[in-house]
Amino acid sequence: MAFNKAPEYTHGSAVKTAIVLVNLGTPDHADAPSVRRYLKQFLSDPRVVEIPRVIWWLILNGIILPIRASKSAAKYALIWTKEGSPLKVHTAKQAMLLRGQLGEQGHAVQVDYAMSYGNPSLPDVLNKLQVEGCDRILIVPAYPQYSATTTASIFDAVTSHYRQVRNVPELRFIKHYHDDPAYISALKDTVQAHWDANGRGNKLVLSFHGVPKRTLLLGDPYHCECYKTARLLGNALGLPKDELLVTFQSRFGKAEWLQPYTAPTLVQLAKDGLERVDIMCPGFTSDCLETLEEISLEAKHDFLEAGGKAFHYIPCVNESPTWVAALATIAARHLQGWPTRLSEAEKVAVSADNAIAASEAHRLGAPK
Repeated sequence: MAFNKAPEYTHGSAVKTAIVLVNLGTPDHADAPSVRRYLKQFLSDPRVVEIPRVIWWLILNGIILPIRASKSAAKYALIWTKEGSPLKVHTAKQAMLLRGQLGEQGHAVQVDYAMSYGNPSLPDVLNKLQVEGCDRILIVPAYPQYSATTTASIFDAVTSHYRQVRNVPELRFIKHYHDDPAYISALKDTVQAHWDANGRGNKLVLSFHGVPKRTLLLGDPYHCECYKTARLLGNALGLPKDELLVTFQSRFGKAEWLQPYTAPTLVQLAKDGLERVDIMCPGFTSDCLETLEEISLEAKHDFLEAGGKAFHYIPCVNESPTWVAALATIAARHLQGWPTRLSEAEKVAVSADNAIAASEAHRLGAPK
C-alpha cells in the first residue's frame, strides 16, 4: 500500500487538538453541473442507497442524474444566498463560534468544518489538520440522531482516509446527542422564541428526514431516536401528546419509508380543519434545502392549498447562542482526558481572537 506523504515529524513538538464539525454537504453553486456532481457523490455512497451497485449505477447515471440535477438546481436557486449555500454558511459560522465558546471555557482547540459530500471535503480538512500538527481529532457529526445513512458514512470516510496515512492521529467520534439535555434545551428555546414573537398554534409538527423502513427493520436506531427527541422536546415545552406530531420527509423512490409522511399529513390536517400549523425540523442543525425549500415553501403551499390558514416554519437552531453553548458542552464532554487547557496568558489571547470572530459573525449576519 502506498501511503500519502506525511509532514515531517519533529520529536518533542507540541501536540494539537482539533474538532471537525461534519455536515452532509451541498453543491458549490446552484446550477445543474454543480448539483449533478454533488448528487453523484452523495447518491453513490452505499450507506445512502443500499441497492446492488451495478443495478444502482445504471439507475443513477441513466435516469436520476439526467433528470434530477436540473430540477434540484432550480430548487437550490430558490434558497441560495449571496454568501452561498445556507447549509454551508450556517455550518461555517457554527464552527467559528464553537471555537470561540470553547476558548472562553479555557480549551485550546482548533475547530474546522467539513462536508461528507462536496466542499470543503472531509479528506481535504483532515489533510490540512495533519499538516498543521493536529494529532488528536474529535469528529462531531451535525446529525443529532444516529443513522447508518448519515453518521456511519462519516465514520467510513474518516477511516477510509486514514488507510492511506502512515501517522494516524488519535481519533474520537461522537455518535449522537439526540437526547442530550443541552440539545433539547436549544430546541426548546428556538420554539419558544418563535412562539413569543408569533403566538402559537394548536399543533407542533416535528418533521425529521426520512429513511427507508427496511433500515429500521435491520436495526438502525434512527426512528427511535427521532421519537425520543420529540418526546423530550414535548416534555420541555409542556405540550400535551395530542399537540405534538412526528412526521418524516424527503421520501425518494417507490419503497416504503418511515411513516407518517410529512406532506400528506399536513394536507390531511388542513382538510380536518386545522387552521394553523407550526413545524420544525429537529434532525437538522442548519437550515438547508430540505428545510427552506421542501418545508418552508413546498409544504407550506400544500397545507394552504388544502384549506389551512397559517403555516409557521420554525427555523433550525443554526447559530443561536443556546445551540452554540450546547455544542460546546457536548464537544467538551468528549474532549475529557485530552490536555486542552489554556494557560492564563493564552486565555487573554483567545478572548481577543474571539471578539474578532464574534464581530465577523455579526457582520456576516444570517443568510437572507
